Order: sequence, then structure tokens, then C-alpha cells
Amino acid sequence: MLEEPKASQKTRKESKRREMGWSPATSDKEQDQKDADPTDQLHRYKHSLISTLTTVMTFPIYKTVFRQQLHSSGVRETVAQLNKEGPLKLYRGVAPPLLMRTLNGTLLFGLQGTLLQQLSRANSILPEMVLPALAGLGAGAVEALIFTPFERVQNILQNSGNDRSLPTIRSILVRLRSENLAHGFYRAFLPILARNALGSSLYFGLKDPVSSALREQGLSPVASSFFSGVIVSMVISLPPYPMSVLVANMQAKVGEEKLGLRASAQKLWRARQCSLILLYRGGSLVILRSISWGITTAIYDHLENRIN
Repeated sequence: MLEEPKASQKTRKESKRREMGWSPATSDKEQDQKDADPTDQLHRYKHSLISTLTTVMTFPIYKTVFRQQLHSSGVRETVAQLNKEGPLKLYRGVAPPLLMRTLNGTLLFGLQGTLLQQLSRANSILPEMVLPALAGLGAGAVEALIFTPFERVQNILQNSGNDRSLPTIRSILVRLRSENLAHGFYRAFLPILARNALGSSLYFGLKDPVSSALREQGLSPVASSFFSGVIVSMVISLPPYPMSVLVANMQAKVGEEKLGLRASAQKLWRARQCSLILLYRGGSLVILRSISWGITTAIYDHLENRIN
């Protein structure tokens, strides 16, 4: 077998660095030292923490979508219901999702970056373009394992039917501890695992190619990152949206009949009168919700470029 020319090897390495956001002028030794620098890794986690705080601004949208998923109501009807409950009730449950989204984004971006570096060093078979998606798959699976209990508490809090019986986070935690894991904290774990792992894989696999394509159309780096985040978020949110509806309905209530995944899906389908249109109630607001991922992506990419 003919040996690959050194010039070709150098070009391939520089191309790989550009895809990873590294400077072509950086030597292998310098880049290895940079990758191993714990301060640099800490910066990655801190920067992703900052970017995910933007999701706080869209909490009312998240809650509106959740209520539509739970009750299959229209936008006007849902907004009128939330308005009737008042501003205090509107933000009931904001603490768990705030903590979850902040730590969630930190874990997702930080862990995906760490996994991507390890895969890049060890890989000798797979195409470079699939590594971000593969790292995202692993990060999404870990994300689901850690944060399913957070999502469970969040969904219980956002369901107005629990306001009297489970008025505080403490009362919810006490109640869930009395249940086994499958019906308590880890209710609906399998659909969450599938949704998060697949969604994270697609997000990290698509966001850089989409951003590069937008830059070729003349957009600035920040604008291309923002629109790539919005576009990719919609792509990964709309097709599996019924899975999110299933999760919301499985997690929002406590103490009712403990149906399995298949039985819960069949019950939901019957409740929506076997109609995809009714099942997709709330899907239109996913477009607005995707803006938060656009902001998150733009901030994260901008800060990553500054430290690289």
C-alpha cells in the first residue's frame, strides 16, 4: 500500500482542526497541551452554562406548550387559562426547569466536547463528520439518565391539577420517594432516553454543517450560528414531538393507574381521537421555543471560538 504523502497528511490534519474550531497554525503538541489543560475545559463548561441561561426567557412558552400537550387545547384557550391563574401560578415550577436547563446545557455541551476530543484522538475508521453526532448521542444518553427526575418534578409542578395535593417541591419529592423508580422519579425514562439521545446526536451532527452553509451565503459567524441553532432545533423537535407529548402525559400525574409505555401510548392516541393534528397541539410554538436554542448556539460557538 502506498504511503500517504506528508503534504496530504498535513492538509488533512489542518482541515480537521478547522472543523473542530482550532487554528491551522497550532501545532500537534500545542493542541494536545491545550486539550489537556483543565482550565480550558473549565472555560468550556462555564461558557455553556452562560449560554443556557437564555432559556429562562422562554419559560412561559415552555409552559404553554406543556399545557397544550397535556390537555390538547388551542393556543388561545391555553393562554387564557394561564392568564386566569395569574403571574405567580404562571411561574410555578420555574425553579426546577431553570436548574435543569442550566445544568443540562452545561452537561450536554461540555460532555459532548469532551467525548468529541476523545473520539477524535482514538478514531481511525469512522469519517470525521460523524464524530460530533456520535459524541452527541453519548452526551444525550447521559443527559437523560441524570435529568429525568428533574423533568418529572417539573411536569408535576406545571400541571395545575397538582396545585392542592402537591403544592411544593418538597411534597412532590416525598411522594415520588414512596414510589418505585419506574413509576416515581424515572417515569417515562425510555421515551426520554430515545428523544434526548437521538435529538442530541442530530443537533451536534447538523449544527456545524448548517452554520457553514449559512456562512457561505454571506451571514456573519454569529448570525449563522444563531440560525443554524434555530433550524436544527426545529428539525429535531417537530418529528419526535408526539414523544414529548407522551412524556408530558406520563409524568404530569401521580398516583393514578400505573400504565406501561405501550398502554400509555395507546391511551394517549385514543384521547386524541386518533388524530395527528390533535397530537401535534402545541407544535406551532416549538418554532418560538427554538429561538432559545438559536441564542444558546450562537453564544456557545462565539465563546468557543474565543478560547480556541
